[in-house]
Amino acid sequence: MNRLVTLPALGVLLMASLLSACGKAAPDEDEAAAPAGVVAVTTATPVQATFHDTIEAWGSAAGDPQHARTISLAHGGQVTVLHASAGQAVKRGDPLLTITPDPTARSAYRQAQSALTLAAGELKRTEQLAAQRLATQSQLAAARKALADAQATLDAQRALGGGAASETVEAPAAGVVTALRVGLGERIAANAPLLDFTPTHALLALLGVQPDDGSRLHPGMAVQLRAVYGTQTFAGTLRMVGRSINPQSHLLDAQVELPAAAGASLVAGAPLEAQIRTADFTAWSVPRAAVLHDEHGDYLFQVEQGHAKRVDVTLRSAQGDPVGVDGPLDAKAKVIVLGVYELNNGDAVRESAK
Repeated sequence: MNRLVTLPALGVLLMASLLSACGKAAPDEDEAAAPAGVVAVTTATPVQATFHDTIEAWGSAAGDPQHARTISLAHGGQVTVLHASAGQAVKRGDPLLTITPDPTARSAYRQAQSALTLAAGELKRTEQLAAQRLATQSQLAAARKALADAQATLDAQRALGGGAASETVEAPAAGVVTALRVGLGERIAANAPLLDFTPTHALLALLGVQPDDGSRLHPGMAVQLRAVYGTQTFAGTLRMVGRSINPQSHLLDAQVELPAAAGASLVAGAPLEAQIRTADFTAWSVPRAAVLHDEHGDYLFQVEQGHAKRVDVTLRSAQGDPVGVDGPLDAKAKVIVLGVYELNNGDAVRESAK
């Protein structure tokens, strides 16, 4: 009886052992291939490459003072219609605002009209008298001069706006109304500023740079700009670098000329960040992931006879990937990229498939 019970129990134990052996996970391929104490890594070959030394700056787009303008009229009047608002993009010939000329301008125009009519009549009578030899040539010349003067006065009054019941100010070119200086119903004096206008192709970047970087900058340098609230990038040229610190920003002012195409996607006041290209230099080009940093500075590992060798470097160009570093790298030794965080100087390594 005991024998019959023991045999099935042994069979159950045997089956459990087999299932346990089958359920054990297979070892990782790299672990199986790499001996104990050897770190599997991926590598890259360092190469000498040219990098661009840059200075960072921040600012915004603004109307170019060499092209932006303030629109005004040579006569006074009253604002009766506002067709545009501040910040609005307009095309050439679009109405901006309508002005009713000052009553004195209308009165002066009508007086000039009357004077012209009188001068024309006087000239006609003088010509008739001269034909009858009752007027001298001097009187005839004076009458002709009086008519010419009256015509010039009328033209001047017409240019001053007295000849129309209202005058519409139009956009001189495609651009943006950057500011309105008047309100609806406001009475304005002659030559008073009405609005500020910036042509589309007349934008520049107003930047601020650290005072310590000012000595490295000069007009003509290439500048790469990017809109902070967008993906657009623009290539500009440094026009001016200030030599006094702005009391508000505590930075040096700099101006960058923007290409004409920038006006299609940028508006005045748009924030920008910039990289000013100051010089080119040659450095080792390595993947960003290969460069580490500790209390001693920047460093990386190279493979030397199957072991990791620490090489101290100086990070020269930190933007992008790969990055540029200076240091005593061996051009024939590969740089460790993946697995580098597990390494110490002198550890055994094995290159694995990427």
